[in-house]
Amino acid sequence: MHSKKLAIVGVATLAALAAPAVAYASPDTSVTVTVMGTSDLHGNTLNWDYFKNTEFTDSKGNDVGLAKVSTLVNKVRAERGADRTLLFDSGDTIQGTPLAYYYAKMEPVDETGALHPMARAMNAIGYDAVTLGNHEFNYGLPLLATWVRQMKAPVLGANAVNARTGLPAYQPFTIKTMKIKGEKPVRVGVLGLTNPGVAIWDKANVEGRLRFTDLVKSAKKWVPVIRGLGADVVVVTAHAGDSGMSSYGGDLPVENASAMVAEEVPGVDAVLFGHAHNEVAQKFVTNKATGRQVLLTEPSKWGQRLSVIDFQLTKKRGRWAVTGKSSTTLNTNTVDEDPKIVALMKEQHDTTVKYVNTVVAQSKEQLSAAESPYKDTPILDYIQKVQTETVRKALEGTADASLPVLSISAPFSRSATFPAGPVSVRDMAGLYIYDNTLMAVKLTGAQLKDYLEYSARYYNQLAPDAPVDLAALTNANGTPDYNYDQLSGVTYDVDVAKPVGRRIAGLSYQGQPVAADQQFVVAINNYRQSGGGGFPHVTTAPVVYNAQVEIRQALIDYATATGVIDPAGFAEAGWKLTRDGKPLF
Repeated sequence: MHSKKLAIVGVATLAALAAPAVAYASPDTSVTVTVMGTSDLHGNTLNWDYFKNTEFTDSKGNDVGLAKVSTLVNKVRAERGADRTLLFDSGDTIQGTPLAYYYAKMEPVDETGALHPMARAMNAIGYDAVTLGNHEFNYGLPLLATWVRQMKAPVLGANAVNARTGLPAYQPFTIKTMKIKGEKPVRVGVLGLTNPGVAIWDKANVEGRLRFTDLVKSAKKWVPVIRGLGADVVVVTAHAGDSGMSSYGGDLPVENASAMVAEEVPGVDAVLFGHAHNEVAQKFVTNKATGRQVLLTEPSKWGQRLSVIDFQLTKKRGRWAVTGKSSTTLNTNTVDEDPKIVALMKEQHDTTVKYVNTVVAQSKEQLSAAESPYKDTPILDYIQKVQTETVRKALEGTADASLPVLSISAPFSRSATFPAGPVSVRDMAGLYIYDNTLMAVKLTGAQLKDYLEYSARYYNQLAPDAPVDLAALTNANGTPDYNYDQLSGVTYDVDVAKPVGRRIAGLSYQGQPVAADQQFVVAINNYRQSGGGGFPHVTTAPVVYNAQVEIRQALIDYATATGVIDPAGFAEAGWKLTRDGKPLF
């Protein structure tokens, strides 16, 4: 998208207020207003698992989707009074399910003019403001712009600025006015902040077009503006966790800065945050400048929870002041889906179900990813095979054609399987659950070793005589499965008895030890190449392939072309876990 197409929002436009609601003050001139919040919906409209082709459930009994959220929202509106409630979202809305994928890639709404499923559902529920998450940028700026236009609620992102002018590329804030009989209206301002990691994770889509500024600095700029326009309550909706940590290095602003905003920016009453996919019913942080308590809440993910914040306001010197606040989270598994939303989504849902159940190949045997975090499994080898073949073919006739092609992948989903017999699109999507594109970089043998040592931090160190407890072996220091990269095309051991940094042994290519200066082409996904996970060398390595081929689609296309998935053609035991040099399994 050209920069001129990015909506530059002026302060005059920003001050435009939504249609006033009506509330009634109690005789002692106090009033309670309620802010509800969702975050990280990730394309979930119905309580449906497209990968399993059945209603969603998990080991904790959670449900998902906006149809469930709608029922809770209706319930809160009925209890509190619809005129006293607002509904916000903190981002990651239009990516994450086959439903969202289908209307971004198969029938893109920016080309067809159809209403995006998330706009359809959120407009029907009646959101008052929505904030941009990092995954909003996955499908490019034109599709994002279409969704923003389709939303009835303002879509906010104060710290996403035009790379050339530095002006806001999206609306920074909005102010909602609630009329109160016999009293001054209550004005609730909401500031939207997105995640600076977009600059890394979607570099191909935003570089040269957008910059992402620091959340704290942006809030310090805009909160006084919102207060100056008469807001009695200020809520920050932030697509950023509260840990103060980042998954990336370099000079980018802090990724998970929500608690920092609460601590460092005067004038914020509450922060509705997301990105971390956690449930935080209520948390208080003390603002360093004012000493006031700032409320934080996070409503988990996928529509599993609804955050509900109650603000008590009392008239002081002719103005409303926040004199009390509390929050909780409501579980969507306690209610039925809203039949209005179910009916509204039926056509797009049915289209997606039909798509994901399309058979693309026949598998010779059942393949499972259950052991992929600690064993080299054929189902991950299938990803590696497709990535390797795609890159190798693309390099034919180039200066790099003679170099060995290796491949990197990770165990994204332990529940992924290819059944014996028909394999469908949803089986592929269940294996490769992210919308990553395929790239290839050049690395040396020494760099490969560094990369594998970094990846091997995923394992907790195992004492020589300790029993092998699989639950305690992996995910050291909270490292997720998707940050355990496995390398195909070479052989090596990961010695879990050794300390971090000294675990990779026997790294070989075609039976010979890999030399430190030996050159390799490595197939890798765009998330990893752009710095996701903080792996060494790959962000600065020469890029030799970047055709914007989506890996999931490459898997589907390869399976369709061959018609058969036979482990005999791709399964290779390339790596294994050891303890003091002896195989662990």
